[in-house]
Amino acid sequence: MKRIRSWRVIAAAAVTAVITVLSMTAAGTASATPSKGSKPTIVLVHGAWADGSSWSAEVKKLQSMGYTVDVAPNPLRGASDFDYVRDFLSTISGPIVLVAHSYGGFVITNAATGNSNVKALVYIDAFIPDQGQTLGDLVSGSGSALEPALTDPTSVFELKPYPGAPPGAVDTYLLRNVYLQSFAPDVPRPEAQVQQVSQEPLSTAAFFVPSGPPAWENTPCWVLIGTQDQIIPPSLQHTMAGTAGCRHVTTVKASHVSLVSRPNQVTSVILDAARSVA
Repeated sequence: MKRIRSWRVIAAAAVTAVITVLSMTAAGTASATPSKGSKPTIVLVHGAWADGSSWSAEVKKLQSMGYTVDVAPNPLRGASDFDYVRDFLSTISGPIVLVAHSYGGFVITNAATGNSNVKALVYIDAFIPDQGQTLGDLVSGSGSALEPALTDPTSVFELKPYPGAPPGAVDTYLLRNVYLQSFAPDVPRPEAQVQQVSQEPLSTAAFFVPSGPPAWENTPCWVLIGTQDQIIPPSLQHTMAGTAGCRHVTTVKASHVSLVSRPNQVTSVILDAARSVA
């Protein structure tokens, strides 16, 4: 019995020692790693004719710097996109830097309204609508490569039906020549060709949805403008940024997809916004 008891004492002491070592290791790791909540969560929202993979380079860089990054799904259906992203944001605690590309800018302007956790909005080659404006309103008269679609959709898009579509709505896919020559002309051709056939379509219903009360009324915004953007011309982006009162405006020599062709510059703008929150 004494021998059995002594082994129990030894085993208990060993377990205690292991627990102590693990606790010390955990404490040391915690001190070397930024505490949870010390940096904002960065949420990235893709635009039309793209998907979440368009943010791959930015995600890799931001994660390497210790940021929590979420790439939010954007269904590209229209008004329901606002609710979809709004609900996604509601699951995140703590400060958020909300970043969007292209049509994603239209979405976050509505989805972030009333969410006090969203501390900064970042628009990358994006639409920044005012209340009541539609995509069609913004594109009309802008000189955008999309503008001809307002009178002849087949000049810009391949149109395809989709289940559950509102009456008269169809999916739009950018035609190959529009994608390669106007959407992503500064992306290496082999890569752009893959992206063109992989594009996620935007419903025509999205073109006629009026924007609601804009989040930028109460949230500071950062803007990156590609000076060679043919989808949302630089002049339109500057006008929208001025209307929204965005004081942080940066330009880069890039097409509409600077997030793909100039990821370092895009990441720099996102970091500027994130550091203003930290």
